[in-house]
Amino acid sequence: MSRTLSYREAIREGLDEELARDPNVVVMGEEVAQYNGAYKVTEGLWKKWGDKRIVDTPISEAGFIGMGIGASMLGVRPVMELMFWSFHSVAFDQLVNNAACVRYMSGGLINCPIVMRGPANGGTNVGATHSHIPEGLFAAFPGLKVCAPATPADAKGLIKTAIRDNDPVYVMENTLLYGMTGEVPDPADGDFTIPLGVADLKREGKDVSVIAHGRSVIHALAAAETLQAEHGISVEVLDLRSIRPLDQDAILKTVMKTNRVVLVDESKGFGGVSAMVSHLIQEHAFDYLDAPIKRVTTMDAPAIYSQHIENEQLPNPRRIVEKVLSLR
Repeated sequence: MSRTLSYREAIREGLDEELARDPNVVVMGEEVAQYNGAYKVTEGLWKKWGDKRIVDTPISEAGFIGMGIGASMLGVRPVMELMFWSFHSVAFDQLVNNAACVRYMSGGLINCPIVMRGPANGGTNVGATHSHIPEGLFAAFPGLKVCAPATPADAKGLIKTAIRDNDPVYVMENTLLYGMTGEVPDPADGDFTIPLGVADLKREGKDVSVIAHGRSVIHALAAAETLQAEHGISVEVLDLRSIRPLDQDAILKTVMKTNRVVLVDESKGFGGVSAMVSHLIQEHAFDYLDAPIKRVTTMDAPAIYSQHIENEQLPNPRRIVEKVLSLR
């Protein structure tokens, strides 16, 4: 059985269940306690779990992320909320030089079971310094795991798995998805988790594969409806869900089935996630391709403040439809 929850409610339910399951889990971040979180993801958790489990921090990402990493090395399982993933830059040393490397450099003697979560997206008209999409950046560092849920069910299942993982997991959410609703399994039916490194086939098709992650999956599904209704093109939509580890088998399987592929990625095209996926397809499935690999990415400029222009800067259903049609 399942219920309809919003994306933010699904994350909150996942956090609540993990707080109940493991006394070492704590939630930390700016305004996550009394204020209920900047996006109300942690609403009600402070009243239920108190000051020791839901901890407000100073406005210093360098400070509180460093504190969380240190605590995780000693057995705590912190879940750190970033108000914007764009603020990662002031804690870059902690995020990639400490969290990513400590297990390797200690010969496996010290784990860093920490979760970093928060919105990593453009499209909210908050300017260039608040609109970075850094999943490809962090996936480039060995020792880090990165995921980007597109639906409420995926958001809950992945956050629970991330909290239980013994390595740092960076969860890239999307502000524009927090209010989106969807079916989420009922806790009464058992513990619901989604493993990292497993993609999800959101729509079956036979003519072309569209591979995406995060909010781009929602755009891909909308484009698939248009392409089927107006052009008779059957589109298969694969949701990566996990950026690192990456489900290479699922990627190759869908490409070998349809022989055409469009990659959709909110990152900038230069060095983005889709660039890595494109390389994997070229290396392992080149002979199956009947057309060049195409990409729809965010146009290569800092985030544009004007709403209607930023909407065009990011991937959207129209741009995906046009790219698919260009494969003919």
